[in-house]
Amino acid sequence: MSMTQHAEPAVSAPPAPGPKESDGRTAQRPLALRLLARPEVGVFLGAAAVYVFFLIAAPPVRDGSSMATVLYQSSTIGIMALPVALLMIGGEFDLSSGVAVITSALTASMLAYQLSVNVWVGVLFALLVSLAVGFFNGWMVVKTGLPSFLVTLGTFLILQGANLAVTKLVTGNVATDDISDMDGFDQARKVFASSFDIGGVQVKITVFYWLAFAALATWVLLRTKYGNWIFSVGGNKDSARAVGVPVTFTKISLFMLVGVGAWFVGMHQLFTFNTVQSGEGVGQELIYIAAAVIGGCLLTGGYGSAIGPVFGAFMFGMVNQGIVFAGWNPDWFKAFLGVMLLGAVLINLWVRQSATRR
Repeated sequence: MSMTQHAEPAVSAPPAPGPKESDGRTAQRPLALRLLARPEVGVFLGAAAVYVFFLIAAPPVRDGSSMATVLYQSSTIGIMALPVALLMIGGEFDLSSGVAVITSALTASMLAYQLSVNVWVGVLFALLVSLAVGFFNGWMVVKTGLPSFLVTLGTFLILQGANLAVTKLVTGNVATDDISDMDGFDQARKVFASSFDIGGVQVKITVFYWLAFAALATWVLLRTKYGNWIFSVGGNKDSARAVGVPVTFTKISLFMLVGVGAWFVGMHQLFTFNTVQSGEGVGQELIYIAAAVIGGCLLTGGYGSAIGPVFGAFMFGMVNQGIVFAGWNPDWFKAFLGVMLLGAVLINLWVRQSATRR
């Protein structure tokens, strides 16, 4: 080789950069698909459709007082549907939630009346009873490994029988005595069953509680460690336990939250009607669960939101009152609920499939 020759470089220059290819995993999905991935989108569309339908079919719905009634009906369902939804996201059910509402109201009423004490004593004792029922359900599920369906079905039957038997034993009747003239009643009614005038329309305080609880539950789910625990134990409790999630605490506390919801709704019923019928509450647990399912919560757990059940409860309230305002036979109400439930499940299935489709 000549001394004047130059060696070729060992490494050639890199080629000019071309258009970057995506493997489909890191590409930004369209906004529409990202919205469809939200569990509350399907029920929001359904709630809007039901609302528009009854605006057309039932003209009285357009009145402000009628809408206040719809919101009130929705709130009494929605307040309980929120903790039930959190429990379902955590992978469990509570079939005793309906009769637990009545148990709480009966406890507060009979204790205050029979002992002639301030009604707030009964209210606080009823809270302890509701928390104890929730703790019992959670503890039984966690310690025995039995399905929550079976455990809470047993609790449902126990509470249903005890509500009627104890009330008849104590009062000699199937209903509690009127407590409207007892100390503390007026203050308790202001807290649990008062109304506010907004633009000449009386709006029940439960509507504001409902929206406030929904905002709090949404914050807990999306912004706190406890919210992450709920999704984790609902998705796979063994994997959650392996990474340090306190599964026992999370599940028991979720059942106790259902107890708090039952207590609150029970106090509202007591201070609205002054007395409680011991046989009520049966079947309401299915309404709460249905509102959560319609709201996008999976029966298998690990998926859902707190906003979805708000729209689910609104659909129930809208149909319940819309049928009345339209002048239709109210016997069709349960049929409408069945159609709503099946339709919502199918819509949610389509929404999730569309959101995950590439």
